[in-house]
Amino acid sequence: MAGMARQGRSRFAEGWALVAHSLSGRLLLLTILYAMLIQAAIFLPSVGRYHRSLLDRYVESAEIAILPFTEPQNGLSPALRAQLLTRAGAIAVLLPRPDQREIFLSNETPSKIDVTIDLRKAGLITDMIDGMNCLLHGGARILHVIAPTRIKGAEAVEVILNEKAIHAQLKSYAWGVLLLAFLISIVTALLVFISLYLVLVRPMRQITRAMIRFRKNPEDASRIVAPSSRRDEIGIAERELGAMQQNIYDSLHQRARLAALGTAVAKIQHDLRNILSSAQLASDELMKSEDSSVQRLAPRLVSSIDHAVALATNTLRYGRTEEHSPQRRMVRLKPIAEEALEAALSGKERVVPDDGVDDTIEIDADAAQLFRILLNIVRNAGEALADEGGTISVRAAREEHGTNIDIADNGTGIPEKIRERLFQPFAGTTRTGGSGLGLAIARDLARAHGGDVILLKSDSTGTQFRVSIPDREE
Repeated sequence: MAGMARQGRSRFAEGWALVAHSLSGRLLLLTILYAMLIQAAIFLPSVGRYHRSLLDRYVESAEIAILPFTEPQNGLSPALRAQLLTRAGAIAVLLPRPDQREIFLSNETPSKIDVTIDLRKAGLITDMIDGMNCLLHGGARILHVIAPTRIKGAEAVEVILNEKAIHAQLKSYAWGVLLLAFLISIVTALLVFISLYLVLVRPMRQITRAMIRFRKNPEDASRIVAPSSRRDEIGIAERELGAMQQNIYDSLHQRARLAALGTAVAKIQHDLRNILSSAQLASDELMKSEDSSVQRLAPRLVSSIDHAVALATNTLRYGRTEEHSPQRRMVRLKPIAEEALEAALSGKERVVPDDGVDDTIEIDADAAQLFRILLNIVRNAGEALADEGGTISVRAAREEHGTNIDIADNGTGIPEKIRERLFQPFAGTTRTGGSGLGLAIARDLARAHGGDVILLKSDSTGTQFRVSIPDREE
């Protein structure tokens, strides 16, 4: 028996913990609690009013019992008067008049008065206090009740009675009210709970299960939640959750493709670096030539090969997540901008470079990485203008704590559907065959400096990007 009792207590504790910690269980308990509070607020006035009605009934019965004796020459015996008062539930009735005070007694003589209640001054608050006082402390007290009367010539009627019967009736009424309140609370709580469960809790549980299911395998497209057609907040949450899961799914697949591409690029770049090293040796030999054309073009060739070797090396590092942090120093911006324009627009005769960078501006940056930032942005603009032609301008301005570089073109602008994912790898390209990596790489390098690359404008008059490179803190 003791083991069964312990097992029962254990199961009750587990069930209570489940109810107390679940949203639906808390909702049910709170609904019952609030309904009980409302019924409790109704209970006190109900008890007070019922207690007042009991007193009024006893006073009225006592008044009727003594009414025949108030007439002269009534011819009724004292024994009949006592019997009438006893049947009315009164011990004694006092009838004060202006010139005298009449007393009508039953067979019982009161020993003392415990409580005096004046019904002429009673109100709702007083009735509630008297009712709860009778319910909690009554049963063996003698009451002195004063009430207004309709008997001619009498100022009031005073009834002395035993509280036992009143207490019993009030107690029975209170239990009935409590039972009714409990039943109403349970029914109301169940109805409210069922409604809220169907409208809120069950959809929230479905959303929660969908989130947990998706978390276990976010690369499974079948686990993405299918939004319902609801137009309320639950429907909005479902649609937003579905969109977020779809974005995560796309991002994970994109990362997987990037990883695979990174492996392939790393192999290509490794071989390309070896080829470029051989080309670098050949260019060194060309530098020894006395031909004027070779002497004029060789430095540019050497510089291009050096940049290609550096790019291949950095790409390998990037593929191994080893992109080195910027090696920053104060450098002149104009030569870097000129070189980026020349390298990016080489072979694009219809695109006119406009280098408007002041020769005195210096920037606190890694020169190689800054070159790559400008190269990628200008190259993108050049590819966009390659067919129709146009102008690409580079401007720069020193601010209080950094440098802003604006790269603008006078093309037809970037389509609005591309702007939202402009800086996402493989997504922000408008050209057939474009990789969509240029702006993503440029932004990564700028953010490594503590800055950023942003799109200032793009409309029918052209496109303008801004590269912000803040100075290092002292």
